[in-house]
Amino acid sequence: MSDLICVAFKDKDTADCALNELRAMQREYLIDLEDACVVVRDADGKVRLKQAVNLVSVGSTKSGLSGMLWGTLVGMLFLNPLAGMALGGAIGAGTGALAGHMTDYGIPDDYIRKIGGTIEPGTSALFVLVRKVNPDKVLPELSKYQGTVLRTSLTNEQEDRLREALSGATSSEASTEAA
Repeated sequence: MSDLICVAFKDKDTADCALNELRAMQREYLIDLEDACVVVRDADGKVRLKQAVNLVSVGSTKSGLSGMLWGTLVGMLFLNPLAGMALGGAIGAGTGALAGHMTDYGIPDDYIRKIGGTIEPGTSALFVLVRKVNPDKVLPELSKYQGTVLRTSLTNEQEDRLREALSGATSSEASTEAA
């Protein structure tokens, strides 16, 4: 089961930096991300989504190549494979882009836009869907980004650890402040 984590940051670039850090940790097998999205709310209040997987370009590319292959084969029947390849590629790319635009993978876009509309203008947020994580290695690396947890599907104990790590306080500092 995957866990959803939404973290807000004080400027427009920090969420991108945090996502790049998470991707680097994913290459080291410290975290397994299922989906990720960066939300930026401009100074005028407009919410922009930067999906980790651009399904429009993926669908367009795959369907375009498939359309070119099938168009060439059909074009051979009519003794004009070049025209078939061009027409098949154009039709395939168009239908693939449309299918990619209509597909929603991972975290629902409506949910992301709804939560993204609550952050302050000129700030950003990071939405991640995490399959597995090694918190002892990941949380210390994320402490430098100073984020605010918006929503999670974590347990209360896990969420408290995340909040503590994002505030930049270590366990020893938190215990001395409490005393």
